[in-house]
Amino acid sequence: MTTPPEFSQSNIFKDWFNHLLPNLQAANLAIILLAGFGLIYFLAELLLPVFAAIVIAYLLEGVVSYAEKKELPRLPCVLVVFSAFIAFLGFVLFVLIPMLYKQTIDLIERIPSMISTMQMKVMELPEMYPNVVTEEQVMALMQSLQTEMLQYGQDVLSVSAASFVSVITAVIFLVLLPVVVFFLLKDKTTILVWFSRFLPEERLLSMRVWKEVDIQIGRYIRGKFFEVLLLWLASFITFSLIGLHYSMLLAVFMGLSVIIPYVGATLVTLPVLGVALFQWGLGSEFIYAATAYSIIQAIDGVVLVPLLFSEAVNIHPIAIIVAILFFGGIWGMWGVFFAIPLATVVQAVLTAWPKVKDQKVVL
Repeated sequence: MTTPPEFSQSNIFKDWFNHLLPNLQAANLAIILLAGFGLIYFLAELLLPVFAAIVIAYLLEGVVSYAEKKELPRLPCVLVVFSAFIAFLGFVLFVLIPMLYKQTIDLIERIPSMISTMQMKVMELPEMYPNVVTEEQVMALMQSLQTEMLQYGQDVLSVSAASFVSVITAVIFLVLLPVVVFFLLKDKTTILVWFSRFLPEERLLSMRVWKEVDIQIGRYIRGKFFEVLLLWLASFITFSLIGLHYSMLLAVFMGLSVIIPYVGATLVTLPVLGVALFQWGLGSEFIYAATAYSIIQAIDGVVLVPLLFSEAVNIHPIAIIVAILFFGGIWGMWGVFFAIPLATVVQAVLTAWPKVKDQKVVL
């Protein structure tokens, strides 16, 4: 009769540790991941211009790399692409933002009249359904809604010392951002070589994971930018043709809504259909607006997303939602924007990790 082996807590922990980090390659990858996560988590606010510049550099690098494949010199390509970026930034700052600000102020000023119109419609409910809704309930609901909406409008319009500081910070941000973007594009190889000096020598596994993640993040950023741009332009043209008020503001909402997968489309529905309802009521124009909005959303989901992200890593919708909640809770809007790329990082690491069985990792 054999005696069963004794399992102590130290042996269990040792086996688990050896399984989790089977060799030096895996240990180095774990250290790099923890260091990167800590750097981003603790220095996110301080390094925000750098992170934003990296995102833009990923976007522009696709165009520069394509030109290099055509055997064009890198520096002239960088100058041309960077000039186009500066022109687009100027359009956003001096044309788009003032237009959006004007439409936002106009919309906020019309909120009281919109509430009054809605109140007249809602006050008809007690007459139509006396056994379900009472007049006191409707009055209490409308009073609460009016108070909240007016307070929201005052908060948006108020200018405080904190907002002044935010404006100064934004100006500094806008000055530093193009400079960092330019040097990231111009000296990409030099920066990567310099950065690699601080990485462990045994990093073949880390490089394999990074190459996959680098490709996916680049594709995602470029695809998401073109999706936002196309959806914004299509929405603005459509809303302008049907005569919908605040067409530019609503079109921008439509474009930015795709940054939050599955959730953004739901959030933007209320302002678009709400403005159409207050402008035309439940007439034929409202039906046209609702139909046009539905067609745009359908084209985005059926045509644009498969076309732009056909080569992206296949991630389950539940995993995407969990990533949005997790990374959005940690880093706010930036976490929401990078939820899918960060989920890609996690998937790439989990995919590569079980393959680490010995000291040699083949790229």
